[in-house]
Amino acid sequence: MTRRVVITGLGVISPVGKTPEAFFSSLMAGRSGIKRLQTSFSEKLSIRIAAPVDSFNPNEYFSKIQLTGIERFSQFALAAAEQAVQDAQLELSAAEQPRTGVYMGSCMGGAGTLEDGYVELFQRDNSRIKPLSVLLSMNNAAASQLSIKYHLRGPNITYATACSSSAIAVGEAYRQIKHGYADVMLAGGSEAMLTLGVMKAWEALHTLAHEDPNDAAASCKPFAKNRNGLVLGEGAAVLVLEDAERAIKRGAKIYAELAGYDCSSDSSHLTKPDAGGQARTIHNALRDAGLRPQDIHYINAHGTATLAGDIEETKAIKQVFGSHASSVPISSTKSMHGHLMGATGAVEFMAAMLALHHGAIPPTINLHDPDPECDLDYVPNQGRTGIKLNAVMSNSFAFGGSNAVLIAKRFNP
Repeated sequence: MTRRVVITGLGVISPVGKTPEAFFSSLMAGRSGIKRLQTSFSEKLSIRIAAPVDSFNPNEYFSKIQLTGIERFSQFALAAAEQAVQDAQLELSAAEQPRTGVYMGSCMGGAGTLEDGYVELFQRDNSRIKPLSVLLSMNNAAASQLSIKYHLRGPNITYATACSSSAIAVGEAYRQIKHGYADVMLAGGSEAMLTLGVMKAWEALHTLAHEDPNDAAASCKPFAKNRNGLVLGEGAAVLVLEDAERAIKRGAKIYAELAGYDCSSDSSHLTKPDAGGQARTIHNALRDAGLRPQDIHYINAHGTATLAGDIEETKAIKQVFGSHASSVPISSTKSMHGHLMGATGAVEFMAAMLALHHGAIPPTINLHDPDPECDLDYVPNQGRTGIKLNAVMSNSFAFGGSNAVLIAKRFNP
């Protein structure tokens, strides 16, 4: 037995908006959340640009007592989940709680708490750190906080597969419902890793973009000839996934049907992307959705703005889409919100799904001189509106070769 899965609630905390409406409005307007960091440690960085969630005030969401036990990445997740649950008007009876679960993705969990502990131990030579450091920093803290708050007694799993973490969380939650193991799932990802230690580690990897000399906001340039790397960001996205029959019965607002998903491994290299592995994942997600390449009307690309990554993704799309590849609009919203690592997949799937919902395609900004090897329709600089979209795809291709593709389509009962 398989069941149809629909999306009935959305929530997001991002560098370009703290609600789905504000988030998508910023994307369509081409507004960037990338800026020069103004922090206590930014002068110690060689690359000082990032996409922070500057406007997030945890005191608006939590009491002082609550904040002692909730790390920043969990704060983002809880705030996004509250939006999603309210948006879905989700109410669970005691009998429904064991059939409802939470799947989240995060690369580094409570990175800030870990760094604070190291500073206390090794820099300040203190023998004690925060008593709750383990509980604050563990990767499954955000998912567990959601489970506790909403009394979700079904499966509670956190995925850590680098950049595809939250895409896999959403995809596996979809499978839970599709195959009858759950009726409702909260799914998404959260990341808060803009710390000195994490950013210095990324500097050492030589994959970060250098600041644009004219405008820091223009530093991330996916598919452009002069691209030179990714920009780190932070934030969270949570979606409410639901069995379609249940959603219809309770009169829920349905944004779209989550129709296809696949995940696979390149099995080749930790950092070098592989077009063949990516193409296989795209092909399998289409097969799962029962769709042809020509049925996809928009792709939210992984599009990190790394030299190899953008070219390999272009090749992968061409391998699967063939002659249709040049006809499908594709954009990288990372050009605006940066790379949220473990949260990116869910954030970008939400962008693709909102594109479907509104009939509008966000642009790839800063794309003024395209790379000749990235010769598809990457929607340069200007969003497109008034377009009938029936199915959309979101790509997530991670370090470690962990690929995930999600497909949403208009829901027809």
